[in-house]
Amino acid sequence: MRHRRALASVVPLTAALLLAGCTGSDTSDGAEGGGEASVIAPGKPGEEAATIPADEVDEARGEDRPNSADVSYMRDMVEHHGQAIVMTGLAEKHAGSKDVRRIAERIAAGQQPEITVMEAWLEENPGDGGDGDGHAGGHEGDHGAMPGMASEADLDRLRAARGAEFDELFLELMIAHHQGAVTMAEEVLGKGNNEYVEQLATGVIAQQVSEIGRMEKLG
Repeated sequence: MRHRRALASVVPLTAALLLAGCTGSDTSDGAEGGGEASVIAPGKPGEEAATIPADEVDEARGEDRPNSADVSYMRDMVEHHGQAIVMTGLAEKHAGSKDVRRIAERIAAGQQPEITVMEAWLEENPGDGGDGDGHAGGHEGDHGAMPGMASEADLDRLRAARGAEFDELFLELMIAHHQGAVTMAEEVLGKGNNEYVEQLATGVIAQQVSEIGRMEKLG
């Protein structure tokens, strides 16, 4: 398990696995003596790097191989976060409250980098996760069916609102949006296989639950 966790922490965004060479005090001696090559997987902050025998690397990677639930989650969350960015972008000019503008800025600052990370992960994991079911995701491309997504009619209302009316509607829609994101993250924690996706989903839950609490106080 430690091997799997060490690898999972560096696989995303093409993080490097450093070839340590042959075991033994001297590289040439190790080669002559039949020493086995090893791979150093840098640990998480505060943790030591793990030295993994080269013949166990493929096995460790296989245990952490993304499945269709992982790929579905990442694809759906790019779209889900994207709608949040659209909604927060309206707050700068339409919000009546400084607090609402501030929470909107906070949400955008947290979710835009996550979109970048998710898109990079999907570039490295573009398939169906190896399950062979051929599905792009659990929602089968119907992003409107994702939990918490605002309808086009809701977005039109938000675009037309100003001041206190905007603030009230923004908080209502964004709280529901965040709750939907938490639901999606909880689902992938139960169905996914990739540890990096698990770490990301856990972070989404923590961040969005915190922001829900802030928004509820403003409502």
